[in-house]
Amino acid sequence: MVRPLVDKGVGTPASFVAKTFTLDTVSGAEILDITALGLYVAFLNGKRVGNDVLTPGWTAYDARLSYQTYDVGSLLVAGENRIEIWLGDGWLRSQLMWGKHPIYNTWGSEIAALVELRGRAGDADPILVTDASWESGELPIRKSGIYFGETFDARIAPTVSGATAAIDFDHARLVAHETTPVRELDALTAVKTWTDAEGRIVFDFAQNVGGYVAISVAGAAGATVVIEHAEVLDKDGNFYNVNYRTAEATITYVLKGQGTETYRPHFTFQGFRYARVAITGDAKLVDIKSLPISSVTEQKATFTSGNKLVNRLFLNTLWSQRGNFIEVPTDCPQRDERLGWTGDAQVFAGTAAYLGDVQTFFHKWVRDLMVDQREDGAVPHVCPDPTRMQPEFYPGFYGSTGWGDAIYQVPWQLYLHYGDTAFLKETLPSMIKWVDFVWSISDGPIVSPPREWGARGFSFGDWLQPKGPSAKPLPTIGDDAAATIYLHIAAKQVAEIATIVGDTASAARLGKMADAVKTAFASEFITVSGRLAYDDQTSYALAIVHDLIPADKYEAAKGYFKNTIDRADRRIGTGFIGTPALLPALIKIGEWALASEVFLQEEVPGWLYQVKMGATTIWERWDAIQEDGSIYNPQMNSYNHYAYGAVCQWLLEGVAGFRPDEKDPAFKTVVFEPRILPELSPVNAEHDSPAGTIRAAWTISGEAVRYEIEVPAASRGVLRLAAAYRDATLDGQAIATGQDAALSSGKHVVTFNYAAPKREERQKSLVNANTP
Repeated sequence: MVRPLVDKGVGTPASFVAKTFTLDTVSGAEILDITALGLYVAFLNGKRVGNDVLTPGWTAYDARLSYQTYDVGSLLVAGENRIEIWLGDGWLRSQLMWGKHPIYNTWGSEIAALVELRGRAGDADPILVTDASWESGELPIRKSGIYFGETFDARIAPTVSGATAAIDFDHARLVAHETTPVRELDALTAVKTWTDAEGRIVFDFAQNVGGYVAISVAGAAGATVVIEHAEVLDKDGNFYNVNYRTAEATITYVLKGQGTETYRPHFTFQGFRYARVAITGDAKLVDIKSLPISSVTEQKATFTSGNKLVNRLFLNTLWSQRGNFIEVPTDCPQRDERLGWTGDAQVFAGTAAYLGDVQTFFHKWVRDLMVDQREDGAVPHVCPDPTRMQPEFYPGFYGSTGWGDAIYQVPWQLYLHYGDTAFLKETLPSMIKWVDFVWSISDGPIVSPPREWGARGFSFGDWLQPKGPSAKPLPTIGDDAAATIYLHIAAKQVAEIATIVGDTASAARLGKMADAVKTAFASEFITVSGRLAYDDQTSYALAIVHDLIPADKYEAAKGYFKNTIDRADRRIGTGFIGTPALLPALIKIGEWALASEVFLQEEVPGWLYQVKMGATTIWERWDAIQEDGSIYNPQMNSYNHYAYGAVCQWLLEGVAGFRPDEKDPAFKTVVFEPRILPELSPVNAEHDSPAGTIRAAWTISGEAVRYEIEVPAASRGVLRLAAAYRDATLDGQAIATGQDAALSSGKHVVTFNYAAPKREERQKSLVNANTP
């Protein structure tokens, strides 16, 4: 591996390394293996190698560095050739983290490149390697950074001005790129343009994305184009990006002055819907486009209903996944953060596996998560974790229940969707270490996390419920109840995983642990009357979904749960960990109409409120924009945060009614179990699963329901109709409800009658529930 000796460190002009070499012949089968410390773009004979973005990607660089392999025979010629590799700071050393303590040089202070050119795949002896004979020079990229943006002076040509030096590198760190590289998606054009009071042009691309702009510009040498980015406008319609905090997210282009010039950033990306362009000097903007980028480039699921806001919510979730699945599952793509938060990923992994092919994407990320896991089993809040390398200002940035649970929840979802037993086996030891860590926080089945940031076992609780401060919200559920529930979930789930991979000893031990936690939870957090200690939506939702309520208190707990919804005027009272369980819990207790009312209400807090307010991606906060259009708390307010989009898993599994069978995963068996919410009719959903395309659609007219389904050719299906449905038929033959019916592959038509509870009946149910 060689570094450019002209490089002056982080935040200084980018550099290149280059080599001129001679080939006697070219077979056309030549391949290039390439990676870098920092980010790279490679050119052979002036032509770019591949179309991947932000290579070599982002991993826990001290342990794992990806390399890419490209077919380059068509770029080579017999005779003299030249390879040039542009290098940028990237995630390796540009700013990460925020506030008063940004981290620089996280995984190293030197950028460098490593190359092997071979005559064909499998050749033992390379034609060309990086060594100290390569030369180096500065680039027209005068500064770049993940948060900063990029400054590009087209007047400066890459010119050799220095040598290179070989640096020590452990080749054992190298891994072949494990997933789909980041790629550009279809370009978006502006739907609206205006000029502000200072003469700057604002472009509205109508969609919030993770990506960058591409421009064409003409003018005199030295003229400058400055592009700023924003997700929203303020209440007066002005360009607004205060929520980016210290992330400058600015592109500066200085013209060369030769005809129409085109440019797009090389070593950065932004989260934005709006671009504001200021031109200094004699120049004219010829064209500008928004270029979304993502590691997940193919859409694998669709959902439509009779409610346009719901349909847009589904698309918003899809766009949030695209904009945040850029190498790692980040929380947001815009501000001085853009980190792989584990809590977000664990609640969203199931949804992600429906919307895109994420198997290898999560393989890569969880392997980094295992690198970042601490010796005592604590899992970091973010991965790759900058604080592991530089913990001085972020001590104890690990160990939160609900966040560290990504270590088993993500592999479990990969098992359900792809039948990935091998990955369960690979990750099981780390899962077990995590469960034992959570038990150790309080040395017993009741987990009592400390409230202090950085203390061992600190918990985010039910992060960002609708009420409370941002720095550490004051959720209605206590951290102890939330952490104890998650210990039960973890022990039970990992015990099941251990059984699947044949580790019977661990399965038995963790199964006993789960039982002990369940017993302790009932004793500590459930009163004699069946009320949960914190009497909040999250407590009931999680406890019901995960079977933590004893049978003799179940009916009473259902009543108390419904009361928590009624007290909130049928609005959401949950945060990151409670929200995904809220609607499934209501469905599980038979409150379909109440689930529909909570889901469809259009006031804050609610999923559809943000759609009404113009959202094109999922917000971080329920109240990110107030009803009067004012911005709430810009210090922590992202408009592209996918976590609450996890409700789309419920739309597909609960409403459209199809899901994988955990006893026969990867959709080899598809369970069809629709929940008819009349307000959503007609419903139509598809999923391009590993077994083939699954389809489900239903309409209701009066009480008559028609449910059309398609089972992939390589699968079998199970139809599971609720007992509340009457007069059911399958392909014209009468069938019983409340029990399973087998489905062969192919298309089927199911009919039945369903009388949905009327609002007055539901209100009566709530009144009766006041005295369970």
